[in-house]
Amino acid sequence: MRKRTRLTVGGLVLVLLWGEWANWRAARRGVGSARGDSEVVVVLGYRNSGARANAMNRWRVRAGLRSIDSGAVDSRVLFCGGACAGPHSEAALMAAYARDIRGYRGAFVLEEKSRSTWENISFAIPFLQDADRIKIVSVPLHAEKARRYLARQDPDLASRLVPGAEYRFGEWMPLKPLLALYGLRKDAPGR
Repeated sequence: MRKRTRLTVGGLVLVLLWGEWANWRAARRGVGSARGDSEVVVVLGYRNSGARANAMNRWRVRAGLRSIDSGAVDSRVLFCGGACAGPHSEAALMAAYARDIRGYRGAFVLEEKSRSTWENISFAIPFLQDADRIKIVSVPLHAEKARRYLARQDPDLASRLVPGAEYRFGEWMPLKPLLALYGLRKDAPGR
C-alpha cells in the first residue's frame, strides 16, 4: 500500500510540475525585449454569460494589471472581447471589474467586436500602432497563440512583444495541467 501511495503522490507531483513547466514555457515564447516609454497591455476575454466578470476574466484582469510597468511614461490597458456568451461584452465586464473592484484608475480602451482570438488580435491592431511595447495577457498558452496570430497579421507589431505577468509559479497550480492540455489540444493540427 505504501508503494502505491508513493507512486500516486509522485505521479501527481510530476503532473503538477509538468503543468507549471508548460505554462512557464508558453509565457516566454514569442516575446522579445523591445524598449520604449509606451506600452499597451492587451487583456483577452473569456466567454462571459453574466452581468459581472467571471472567475477567468477576473483573473485575466488581475494578471493584466500586474503586467503594467510602473516606469512606463504612457501605459494603457486594452480589454478585448465582444458579447460572445451573454448580453454584455467581455471587454466591458473586465473594465468594470478593473475600475470598480480592483481600483484601476489608468487609461484603458475597449475592443468590443471580437468573437475569437484571431479577431481579438485583428481588432486590437489599430490600438497598438503607437506602442513601443506590447504585452498580451491571458492564460499562457492562449497568450502564446495570440502572439503567433499577431506575428501573422502584423510582423512589425509582433517585434514589439514583451512578456506580460500572466505566469506565476503556484498560481492556479491544480488547474495548470488541464489548461496546458486544453491549450495544446486547441493548437493541434486540424483545429
